[in-house]
Amino acid sequence: MLVTPVKTRPLVPPKDDLFAVMRDVLSRLEENSILVVTSKVVSIGQGRCVTKAQYPDKDALVQKEADQFLPRDFVPNRWVMHTLKYNLFIPSAGIDESNGNEYYILWPRNPMGTAKEVYDWARETYHIKNLGVVITDSHTIPMRRGTLGISLGHWGFTPIKDYRGDKDIFGRELMIQVADIADGLAAAAVLVMGEGKETTPLAVITDVPFVTFTDTPYVPTKPFSSFEIEMEEDLYYPLLSSVPWQKGGGGIN
Repeated sequence: MLVTPVKTRPLVPPKDDLFAVMRDVLSRLEENSILVVTSKVVSIGQGRCVTKAQYPDKDALVQKEADQFLPRDFVPNRWVMHTLKYNLFIPSAGIDESNGNEYYILWPRNPMGTAKEVYDWARETYHIKNLGVVITDSHTIPMRRGTLGISLGHWGFTPIKDYRGDKDIFGRELMIQVADIADGLAAAAVLVMGEGKETTPLAVITDVPFVTFTDTPYVPTKPFSSFEIEMEEDLYYPLLSSVPWQKGGGGIN
């Protein structure tokens, strides 16, 4: 697998032309490649930015954007508000201040639908058939310091690889192994795109024989094979359900 970051000019809040920027820096895309785009520039392309002056209390904006939220008082040192949004556990409803130039940058609208828009545009622009698109952000995982990439939305490929029913190297049947392709690609891409002032909000991933490309949405065909998991089914449900979540506003237009 080869992951190549792509440098662009800075996209400027509150709104900029993402497709024009991508057209300027991507002269071509190869068949069977993955185009990765950070959620921040997608949001700027959608105009999903609000001034800090409009929301002097960031927590009020977080509550409005979140589906559910946990007040800061429950978090060590009151660092963040934990939230649930788009069926993801994420700090601050994904709202970002870095490289925002006095704007809060919200998460994109409908990340899966937006990934499909980028997919359609790229296939038409570069005259290719097999392409994957991943929209990424950074998140944290328990008991580890630092951030790594996660997929907010994807299109054009099967997001998981199900090993259940296969045999391991000693002939034992695999019972629970399912590989998360979408988030694995996101983690690799975010690592090389960087988290600071690199101005590389795009990446192209090639040589991915483990990816199955498709132009139709992924539909699970076996029990427990969906990409997203409802909280009640999640392995971490005992933890997620044990805190006093409060209902958020679900997002602003």
